[in-house]
Amino acid sequence: MSVLTGPDTAPQSENSDGTIHLAVVRERHFKAPGVLAAAVVLLGLLFALAPRDGVSTFRLGDASQSFALPDLDVPTAVTCWVVVVLLALLAAWSFVLASRYRPQPLWLTIAFSVLGVFAFLVWAGAGGLVPVPSLLFGAVSLSVPLVFGALGGVIGERVGVVNVAIEGQLLLGAFSAALLSSITGNPFVGLVGAMIGGVLVAFVLAAFAIKYLVDQVIVGVVLNVLVTGLTGFLYGALLVPNEQQLNRPERFGRIQIPGLSEIPVIGPVLFNQTFIGYLMFIAVAAVAWGLYRTRWGLRLRAVGEHPQAADTVGIKVNTSRFWNVSLAGAIAGIGGAYFTLVSVPQFGKDMTAGLGFIALAAVIFGRWDPIRATLAALLFGFATNLQNLLTVLKTPIPSEFMLMLPYVVTILAVAGFAGQIRGPAASGKPYIKE
Repeated sequence: MSVLTGPDTAPQSENSDGTIHLAVVRERHFKAPGVLAAAVVLLGLLFALAPRDGVSTFRLGDASQSFALPDLDVPTAVTCWVVVVLLALLAAWSFVLASRYRPQPLWLTIAFSVLGVFAFLVWAGAGGLVPVPSLLFGAVSLSVPLVFGALGGVIGERVGVVNVAIEGQLLLGAFSAALLSSITGNPFVGLVGAMIGGVLVAFVLAAFAIKYLVDQVIVGVVLNVLVTGLTGFLYGALLVPNEQQLNRPERFGRIQIPGLSEIPVIGPVLFNQTFIGYLMFIAVAAVAWGLYRTRWGLRLRAVGEHPQAADTVGIKVNTSRFWNVSLAGAIAGIGGAYFTLVSVPQFGKDMTAGLGFIALAAVIFGRWDPIRATLAALLFGFATNLQNLLTVLKTPIPSEFMLMLPYVVTILAVAGFAGQIRGPAASGKPYIKE
Protein backbone atom coordinates (compact mmCIF):
# COMPACT_ATOMS: atom_id res chain seq x y z
CA MET A 1 0.00 0.00 0.00
CA SER A 2 1.41 3.38 -0.96
CA VAL A 3 0.67 6.69 0.69
CA LEU A 4 0.56 9.94 -1.21
CA THR A 5 1.46 12.75 1.12
CA GLY A 6 0.72 16.44 0.83
CA PRO A 7 2.18 19.51 2.46
CA ASP A 8 -0.66 19.83 4.98
CA THR A 9 -2.46 17.37 7.21
CA ALA A 10 -5.86 16.68 5.75
CA PRO A 11 -8.68 14.10 5.65
CA GLN A 12 -7.77 10.81 4.02
CA SER A 13 -9.57 8.92 1.25
CA GLU A 14 -8.83 5.37 0.21
CA ASN A 15 -9.22 4.10 -3.35
CA SER A 16 -10.28 0.60 -4.34
CA ASP A 17 -6.67 -0.36 -4.98
CA GLY A 18 -5.72 0.46 -1.41
CA THR A 19 -3.93 3.72 -2.20
CA ILE A 20 -4.54 6.41 0.40
CA HIS A 21 -4.73 9.96 -0.83
CA LEU A 22 -4.20 12.83 1.56
CA ALA A 23 -6.19 15.82 0.36
CA VAL A 24 -4.26 19.05 0.50
CA VAL A 25 -6.23 21.71 2.31
CA ARG A 26 -4.91 25.23 1.93
CA GLU A 27 -6.38 28.19 3.71
CA ARG A 28 -6.43 31.78 2.56
CA HIS A 29 -5.55 34.46 5.10
CA PHE A 30 -7.18 37.79 4.28
CA LYS A 31 -6.70 39.47 7.66
CA ALA A 32 -3.50 41.34 6.72
CA PRO A 33 -4.87 42.53 3.33
CA GLY A 34 -8.05 43.59 5.11
CA VAL A 35 -6.08 45.70 7.58
CA LEU A 36 -4.15 47.35 4.74
CA ALA A 37 -7.36 48.10 2.87
CA ALA A 38 -8.93 49.54 6.03
CA ALA A 39 -5.88 51.78 6.50
CA VAL A 40 -6.24 53.07 2.92
CA VAL A 41 -9.92 53.84 3.52
CA LEU A 42 -9.21 55.63 6.80
CA LEU A 43 -6.47 57.76 5.24
CA GLY A 44 -8.71 58.57 2.29
CA LEU A 45 -11.52 59.63 4.63
CA LEU A 46 -9.11 61.76 6.66
CA PHE A 47 -7.81 63.57 3.59
CA ALA A 48 -11.34 64.01 2.17
CA LEU A 49 -13.12 65.15 5.33
CA ALA A 50 -10.28 67.30 6.69
CA PRO A 51 -8.42 68.54 3.60
CA ARG A 52 -5.31 70.63 4.08
CA ASP A 53 -3.67 72.73 1.39
CA GLY A 54 -0.36 74.47 1.09
CA VAL A 55 3.18 73.13 1.22
CA SER A 56 4.62 70.63 3.68
CA THR A 57 8.30 71.10 4.50
CA PHE A 58 10.52 68.22 5.62
CA ARG A 59 13.80 69.20 7.27
CA LEU A 60 16.36 66.53 6.38
CA GLY A 61 19.39 68.17 7.96
CA ASP A 62 20.51 68.73 11.53
CA ALA A 63 22.00 71.90 12.93
CA SER A 64 24.91 69.99 14.47
CA GLN A 65 26.05 68.57 11.12
CA SER A 66 28.66 70.16 8.91
CA PHE A 67 26.91 68.72 5.85
CA ALA A 68 23.14 68.70 5.66
CA LEU A 69 20.59 68.08 2.94
CA PRO A 70 18.32 70.95 1.92
CA ASP A 71 14.71 71.06 3.07
CA LEU A 72 12.18 69.12 1.01
CA ASP A 73 8.99 70.99 0.04
CA VAL A 74 6.03 68.99 -1.31
CA PRO A 75 2.49 70.13 -2.25
CA THR A 76 0.26 68.82 0.52
CA ALA A 77 -2.99 67.80 -1.20
CA VAL A 78 -1.47 66.33 -4.38
CA THR A 79 1.15 64.31 -2.50
CA CYS A 80 -1.42 62.89 -0.08
CA TRP A 81 -3.67 61.57 -2.83
CA VAL A 82 -0.80 60.21 -4.93
CA VAL A 83 0.42 58.22 -1.93
CA VAL A 84 -3.12 56.98 -1.24
CA VAL A 85 -3.22 55.56 -4.78
CA LEU A 86 0.12 53.81 -4.21
CA LEU A 87 -1.15 52.39 -0.93
CA ALA A 88 -4.28 51.12 -2.66
CA LEU A 89 -2.10 49.31 -5.21
CA LEU A 90 -0.05 47.69 -2.43
CA ALA A 91 -3.24 46.61 -0.65
CA ALA A 92 -4.56 45.13 -3.91
CA TRP A 93 -1.30 43.23 -4.39
CA SER A 94 -1.65 41.92 -0.85
CA PHE A 95 -5.11 40.57 -1.70
CA VAL A 96 -3.70 38.92 -4.83
CA LEU A 97 -1.00 37.18 -2.79
CA ALA A 98 -3.55 35.99 -0.24
CA SER A 99 -5.84 34.65 -2.96
CA ARG A 100 -2.90 32.66 -4.34
CA TYR A 101 -2.11 31.20 -0.89
CA ARG A 102 1.17 33.09 -0.72
CA PRO A 103 2.55 34.65 2.47
CA GLN A 104 2.72 38.39 2.89
CA PRO A 105 6.33 39.51 2.28
CA LEU A 106 7.99 41.69 4.90
CA TRP A 107 8.95 44.32 2.32
CA LEU A 108 5.29 44.91 1.47
CA THR A 109 4.38 45.63 5.09
CA ILE A 110 7.40 47.91 5.53
CA ALA A 111 6.75 49.79 2.26
CA PHE A 112 3.07 50.24 3.15
CA SER A 113 3.94 51.51 6.64
CA VAL A 114 6.57 53.96 5.38
CA LEU A 115 4.30 55.37 2.66
CA GLY A 116 1.34 55.58 5.02
CA VAL A 117 3.34 57.45 7.65
CA PHE A 118 4.77 59.75 4.97
CA ALA A 119 1.29 60.62 3.68
CA PHE A 120 0.07 61.31 7.20
CA LEU A 121 3.07 63.53 7.93
CA VAL A 122 2.51 65.45 4.69
CA TRP A 123 -1.09 66.07 5.75
CA ALA A 124 -0.14 66.97 9.33
CA GLY A 125 2.72 69.23 8.25
CA ALA A 126 0.70 71.44 5.89
CA GLY A 127 2.12 74.94 6.22
CA GLY A 128 4.55 73.74 8.87
CA LEU A 129 7.92 72.04 9.34
CA VAL A 130 8.54 68.34 9.99
CA PRO A 131 12.07 67.81 11.43
CA VAL A 132 12.85 64.31 10.17
CA PRO A 133 16.14 63.69 12.08
CA SER A 134 14.59 64.82 15.36
CA LEU A 135 11.51 62.68 14.75
CA LEU A 136 13.58 59.58 14.02
CA PHE A 137 16.01 60.23 16.86
CA GLY A 138 13.15 60.52 19.34
CA ALA A 139 11.55 57.35 17.96
CA VAL A 140 14.76 55.33 18.39
CA SER A 141 15.31 56.73 21.89
CA LEU A 142 11.78 55.85 23.00
CA SER A 143 12.15 52.38 21.46
CA VAL A 144 15.26 51.35 23.42
CA PRO A 145 13.45 49.88 26.47
CA LEU A 146 10.86 48.32 24.17
CA VAL A 147 13.58 46.60 22.12
CA PHE A 148 15.31 45.15 25.19
CA GLY A 149 11.97 44.03 26.60
CA ALA A 150 11.00 42.46 23.27
CA LEU A 151 14.32 40.59 23.03
CA GLY A 152 13.73 39.21 26.51
CA GLY A 153 10.24 38.16 25.48
CA VAL A 154 11.50 36.45 22.31
CA ILE A 155 14.08 34.40 24.22
CA GLY A 156 11.59 33.46 26.93
CA GLU A 157 8.85 32.33 24.57
CA ARG A 158 11.24 30.61 22.18
CA VAL A 159 12.38 28.42 25.06
CA GLY A 160 8.80 27.70 26.11
CA VAL A 161 8.00 30.24 28.87
CA VAL A 162 5.56 33.10 28.29
CA ASN A 163 7.29 36.15 29.73
CA VAL A 164 4.36 38.32 30.81
CA ALA A 165 6.58 39.76 33.56
CA ILE A 166 8.50 42.07 31.19
CA GLU A 167 6.84 45.06 32.85
CA GLY A 168 8.13 43.98 36.25
CA GLN A 169 11.62 43.34 34.89
CA LEU A 170 11.75 46.82 33.35
CA LEU A 171 10.48 48.48 36.53
CA LEU A 172 12.79 46.67 38.96
CA GLY A 173 15.68 47.22 36.55
CA ALA A 174 14.98 50.97 36.53
CA PHE A 175 14.79 51.06 40.33
CA SER A 176 17.98 49.04 40.85
CA ALA A 177 19.89 51.13 38.31
CA ALA A 178 18.87 54.39 39.96
CA LEU A 179 19.73 53.17 43.44
CA LEU A 180 23.14 51.65 42.69
CA SER A 181 24.22 54.40 40.31
CA SER A 182 23.33 57.00 42.93
CA ILE A 183 25.27 55.19 45.66
CA THR A 184 28.40 54.51 43.61
CA GLY A 185 28.30 57.44 41.18
CA ASN A 186 28.99 54.96 38.36
CA PRO A 187 26.38 54.30 35.66
CA PHE A 188 27.96 50.95 34.74
CA VAL A 189 27.35 49.69 38.27
CA GLY A 190 23.76 50.84 37.88
CA LEU A 191 23.53 48.94 34.60
CA VAL A 192 24.74 45.74 36.26
CA GLY A 193 22.24 46.33 39.07
CA ALA A 194 19.44 46.66 36.51
CA MET A 195 20.41 43.32 34.98
CA ILE A 196 20.36 41.72 38.43
CA GLY A 197 16.94 43.21 39.10
CA GLY A 198 15.61 41.76 35.84
CA VAL A 199 17.14 38.37 36.67
CA LEU A 200 15.47 38.34 40.10
CA VAL A 201 12.02 38.78 38.55
CA ALA A 202 12.81 36.17 35.90
CA PHE A 203 14.12 33.80 38.59
CA VAL A 204 10.80 33.88 40.44
CA LEU A 205 8.90 33.45 37.15
CA ALA A 206 11.04 30.45 36.20
CA ALA A 207 10.80 28.85 39.64
CA PHE A 208 7.01 28.95 39.79
CA ALA A 209 6.40 28.22 36.10
CA ILE A 210 8.99 25.47 35.59
CA LYS A 211 9.41 23.77 38.96
CA TYR A 212 5.99 24.25 40.55
CA LEU A 213 4.03 24.20 37.27
CA VAL A 214 1.98 27.31 38.05
CA ASP A 215 0.23 28.91 35.08
CA GLN A 216 2.85 31.15 33.46
CA VAL A 217 0.50 33.99 32.54
CA ILE A 218 -0.88 34.16 36.08
CA VAL A 219 2.63 34.18 37.57
CA GLY A 220 3.69 36.96 35.21
CA VAL A 221 0.69 39.14 36.05
CA VAL A 222 1.18 38.59 39.80
CA LEU A 223 4.87 39.48 39.49
CA ASN A 224 4.05 42.71 37.69
CA VAL A 225 1.67 43.70 40.48
CA LEU A 226 4.19 42.65 43.14
CA VAL A 227 7.07 44.63 41.62
CA THR A 228 4.84 47.66 41.10
CA GLY A 229 3.83 47.61 44.76
CA LEU A 230 7.35 46.85 46.01
CA THR A 231 9.07 49.61 44.04
CA GLY A 232 6.29 52.03 44.93
CA PHE A 233 6.76 51.27 48.62
CA LEU A 234 10.55 51.54 48.46
CA TYR A 235 10.28 54.76 46.49
CA GLY A 236 8.16 56.38 49.16
CA ALA A 237 9.98 54.89 52.15
CA LEU A 238 13.57 54.97 50.92
CA LEU A 239 14.15 57.21 47.91
CA VAL A 240 11.94 60.19 48.70
CA PRO A 241 13.45 60.90 52.17
CA ASN A 242 16.99 60.39 50.82
CA GLU A 243 16.60 61.79 47.34
CA GLN A 244 20.00 63.46 47.06
CA GLN A 245 21.89 60.34 48.17
CA LEU A 246 19.79 57.51 46.67
CA ASN A 247 17.84 58.94 43.74
CA ARG A 248 20.32 61.08 41.83
CA PRO A 249 21.86 58.51 39.48
CA GLU A 250 24.94 59.21 37.40
CA ARG A 251 23.73 58.94 33.82
CA PHE A 252 25.33 57.84 30.55
CA GLY A 253 26.33 60.63 28.18
CA ARG A 254 26.01 60.53 24.42
CA ILE A 255 28.91 59.14 22.41
CA GLN A 256 29.25 60.69 18.97
CA ILE A 257 31.08 58.55 16.42
CA PRO A 258 33.20 60.86 14.22
CA GLY A 259 32.41 60.67 10.53
CA LEU A 260 29.42 58.36 10.83
CA SER A 261 27.43 60.88 12.81
CA GLU A 262 27.77 63.29 9.86
CA ILE A 263 25.79 61.05 7.51
CA PRO A 264 22.63 62.95 6.50
CA VAL A 265 19.37 61.95 8.22
CA ILE A 266 20.50 58.65 9.77
CA GLY A 267 23.86 59.83 11.14
CA PRO A 268 22.52 61.72 14.17
CA VAL A 269 19.93 58.98 14.73
CA LEU A 270 22.20 55.93 14.81
CA PHE A 271 25.66 57.25 15.65
CA ASN A 272 25.00 59.78 18.40
CA GLN A 273 23.67 57.39 21.00
CA THR A 274 24.46 56.55 24.61
CA PHE A 275 26.24 53.39 25.72
CA ILE A 276 22.89 51.64 26.22
CA GLY A 277 21.78 52.71 22.74
CA TYR A 278 24.83 51.14 21.12
CA LEU A 279 24.38 48.11 23.37
CA MET A 280 20.88 47.75 21.93
CA PHE A 281 22.29 47.46 18.39
CA ILE A 282 24.77 44.82 19.56
CA ALA A 283 22.10 42.91 21.50
CA VAL A 284 19.73 42.72 18.52
CA ALA A 285 22.50 41.43 16.24
CA ALA A 286 23.80 38.98 18.86
CA VAL A 287 20.38 37.50 19.67
CA ALA A 288 19.42 37.24 15.98
CA TRP A 289 22.70 35.54 15.09
CA GLY A 290 22.76 33.30 18.17
CA LEU A 291 19.17 32.18 17.80
CA TYR A 292 19.61 30.83 14.26
CA ARG A 293 23.35 30.26 13.84
CA THR A 294 24.62 28.70 17.06
CA ARG A 295 24.21 25.50 19.04
CA TRP A 296 22.68 27.52 21.87
CA GLY A 297 19.96 28.85 19.57
CA LEU A 298 19.23 25.41 18.10
CA ARG A 299 18.79 23.90 21.55
CA LEU A 300 16.68 26.83 22.71
CA ARG A 301 14.33 26.55 19.75
CA ALA A 302 14.13 22.77 20.10
CA VAL A 303 13.08 23.08 23.73
CA GLY A 304 10.40 25.60 22.82
CA GLU A 305 9.05 23.64 19.85
CA HIS A 306 9.29 19.99 20.89
CA PRO A 307 10.64 19.44 24.41
CA GLN A 308 10.09 15.68 24.28
CA ALA A 309 12.30 15.35 21.21
CA ALA A 310 14.91 17.63 22.79
CA ASP A 311 14.89 15.47 25.92
CA THR A 312 15.51 12.30 23.93
CA VAL A 313 18.75 13.71 22.51
CA GLY A 314 20.08 14.64 25.94
CA ILE A 315 18.99 18.26 26.33
CA LYS A 316 17.90 19.07 29.88
CA VAL A 317 14.66 20.82 29.06
CA ASN A 318 13.78 22.46 32.38
CA THR A 319 17.38 23.46 33.09
CA SER A 320 17.63 25.06 29.65
CA ARG A 321 14.36 26.89 30.22
CA PHE A 322 15.45 28.14 33.63
CA TRP A 323 18.76 29.65 32.49
CA ASN A 324 17.37 31.13 29.29
CA VAL A 325 14.49 32.79 31.14
CA SER A 326 17.10 34.26 33.50
CA LEU A 327 19.05 35.54 30.48
CA ALA A 328 15.85 37.07 29.12
CA GLY A 329 15.33 38.83 32.44
CA ALA A 330 18.86 40.29 32.35
CA ILE A 331 18.27 41.68 28.85
CA ALA A 332 14.92 43.18 29.84
CA GLY A 333 16.59 44.69 32.91
CA ILE A 334 18.94 46.66 30.63
CA GLY A 335 15.84 48.21 29.09
CA GLY A 336 14.76 49.27 32.57
CA ALA A 337 18.14 50.91 33.15
CA TYR A 338 17.48 53.18 30.18
CA PHE A 339 14.70 54.95 32.08
CA THR A 340 16.90 56.14 34.95
CA LEU A 341 20.40 56.14 33.43
CA VAL A 342 19.51 57.93 30.18
CA SER A 343 15.95 59.17 29.87
CA VAL A 344 14.96 60.55 33.30
CA PRO A 345 17.40 61.84 35.96
CA GLN A 346 15.72 59.87 38.76
CA PHE A 347 13.40 56.98 39.50
CA GLY A 348 9.67 57.68 39.61
CA LYS A 349 6.76 55.57 40.77
CA ASP A 350 5.30 53.41 37.96
CA MET A 351 7.60 55.13 35.48
CA THR A 352 7.50 52.28 32.93
CA ALA A 353 3.80 53.08 32.35
CA GLY A 354 2.86 49.72 30.83
CA LEU A 355 5.65 49.63 28.24
CA GLY A 356 6.37 46.03 29.21
CA PHE A 357 3.03 44.98 27.77
CA ILE A 358 3.73 46.90 24.55
CA ALA A 359 7.06 45.03 24.37
CA LEU A 360 5.12 41.77 24.71
CA ALA A 361 2.86 42.91 21.87
CA ALA A 362 5.99 43.60 19.80
CA VAL A 363 7.06 39.98 20.39
CA ILE A 364 3.76 38.70 19.00
CA PHE A 365 3.62 41.20 16.14
CA GLY A 366 7.24 40.34 15.34
CA ARG A 367 6.41 36.64 15.08
CA TRP A 368 8.80 35.69 17.88
CA ASP A 369 11.73 36.77 15.74
CA PRO A 370 14.33 39.22 17.17
CA ILE A 371 14.63 41.35 14.00
CA ARG A 372 10.88 41.57 13.39
CA ALA A 373 10.24 42.24 17.09
CA THR A 374 12.80 45.06 16.98
CA LEU A 375 11.06 46.59 13.96
CA ALA A 376 7.74 46.34 15.78
CA ALA A 377 9.23 48.04 18.85
CA LEU A 378 10.58 50.83 16.62
CA LEU A 379 7.11 51.25 15.13
CA PHE A 380 5.57 51.67 18.57
CA GLY A 381 8.33 54.08 19.61
CA PHE A 382 7.72 56.11 16.46
CA ALA A 383 3.99 56.27 17.22
CA THR A 384 4.77 57.53 20.73
CA ASN A 385 7.09 60.25 19.44
CA LEU A 386 4.66 61.17 16.67
CA GLN A 387 2.06 62.35 19.16
CA ASN A 388 4.49 65.03 20.38
CA LEU A 389 5.09 66.26 16.84
CA LEU A 390 1.38 66.38 16.06
CA THR A 391 0.86 68.59 19.10
CA VAL A 392 3.54 71.01 17.87
CA LEU A 393 2.10 71.09 14.35
CA LYS A 394 -1.37 71.88 15.76
CA THR A 395 -3.19 69.30 13.68
CA PRO A 396 -7.00 69.14 13.91
CA ILE A 397 -6.77 65.77 15.66
CA PRO A 398 -8.10 65.79 19.26
CA SER A 399 -5.36 65.64 21.90
CA GLU A 400 -7.04 62.65 23.55
CA PHE A 401 -6.59 60.62 20.37
CA MET A 402 -2.94 61.58 20.15
CA LEU A 403 -2.40 60.21 23.67
CA MET A 404 -4.08 56.99 22.54
CA LEU A 405 -2.01 56.74 19.35
CA PRO A 406 0.76 54.32 20.55
CA TYR A 407 -1.80 51.94 22.03
CA VAL A 408 -4.07 52.15 18.99
CA VAL A 409 -1.11 51.22 16.78
CA THR A 410 -0.33 48.31 19.12
CA ILE A 411 -3.89 46.97 18.97
CA LEU A 412 -4.15 47.33 15.19
CA ALA A 413 -0.78 45.66 14.66
CA VAL A 414 -1.52 42.64 16.85
CA ALA A 415 -5.15 42.27 15.79
CA GLY A 416 -4.33 42.74 12.13
CA PHE A 417 -1.31 40.49 11.75
CA ALA A 418 -0.88 38.23 14.78
CA GLY A 419 -3.99 36.16 14.08
CA GLN A 420 -2.40 34.42 11.10
CA ILE A 421 0.82 33.32 12.78
CA ARG A 422 1.73 30.56 15.20
CA GLY A 423 4.03 30.92 18.16
CA PRO A 424 6.43 28.27 19.50
CA ALA A 425 4.48 25.03 19.91
CA ALA A 426 5.45 24.43 23.54
CA SER A 427 5.27 28.05 24.70
CA GLY A 428 3.33 28.28 27.95
CA LYS A 429 3.23 24.52 28.41
CA PRO A 430 5.12 23.02 31.39
CA TYR A 431 7.29 19.99 30.65
CA ILE A 432 6.93 16.95 32.88
CA LYS A 433 9.47 14.25 32.15
CA GLU A 434 7.87 10.84 31.91
